[in-house]
Amino acid sequence: MEKTDFISFIHEYQQRLCSILEAEDGVTKFTTDEWRRSEGGGGITRVMENGRVIEKCGVNTSAVHGPVSKALSQQLQTQGGSSFFACGVSVVVHPLSPMIPTAHANFRYFEMYDDKGNVIDRWFGGGCDLTPYYLFEDDVQHFHDTFKNSGGQFYPAFKKQCDEYFFNKHRGESRGVGGIFYDYMRGEPAYWFDFAKKNADAFIEAYLPIVRRRKNEEYSERHLRWQEIRRGRYVEFNLIHDRVTLFGLRSGGRTESILMSLPPRVRFEYHDAPAAGTEEAKLLKTLTHAPG
Repeated sequence: MEKTDFISFIHEYQQRLCSILEAEDGVTKFTTDEWRRSEGGGGITRVMENGRVIEKCGVNTSAVHGPVSKALSQQLQTQGGSSFFACGVSVVVHPLSPMIPTAHANFRYFEMYDDKGNVIDRWFGGGCDLTPYYLFEDDVQHFHDTFKNSGGQFYPAFKKQCDEYFFNKHRGESRGVGGIFYDYMRGEPAYWFDFAKKNADAFIEAYLPIVRRRKNEEYSERHLRWQEIRRGRYVEFNLIHDRVTLFGLRSGGRTESILMSLPPRVRFEYHDAPAAGTEEAKLLKTLTHAPG
């Protein structure tokens, strides 16, 4: 596998997924914003907003390269290497209805080079996770069953890593109900490339049936208020803990594209706590636990 193969994959997947989501929404179309990075490389940001089903969605691709700064080396948790190449596709879907969960997916590939441009390290990363506002256990089961099939022998370990990664340590809360997460997968590039493609397809199979099942359910201002509060937790995770977001910002990435993952409406209220016995309290009880 060459890096050009992964670049082709992320562009094909971006086009395919955008077409699927446009058809699902039925009203709004994606806008396309191509950008270049002065240090090297660039990307394609595609965003859909204010739809009938999807309030905000981004399907972004990037392929960037440049020198490895001290801050970037610390962020990548690697030793050595004078320059890098990184490419990936990142997906975030924030539906309009609080009955439909937010979903996220990311698949990426990195190379590190010595002073002469020789590859001295390369690895794959990725994952998909679900962030509901109201807990429908059949939706959660379907999402996990899909990745259990696509992840094979790695599903238990990658599920555990997802639970540990998407955790707001400062609050003792999971961001959502998990999925899979993996990083720094080295060796057998053809295998891990195929693994990324399988799980990219699985994301569509895992998420779209949930959207179709929940998009016509009724909701009230109370439900929207809770959605905005939980979206605030999503913002906290992305800006404090998320390695992909921090890598993008510290590598000189395009800020507008990186922060595309943030929801359009959020609410921060002091010491908000749902009443006991409510559906909101049920979700919070599920999310409040030790990671793993």
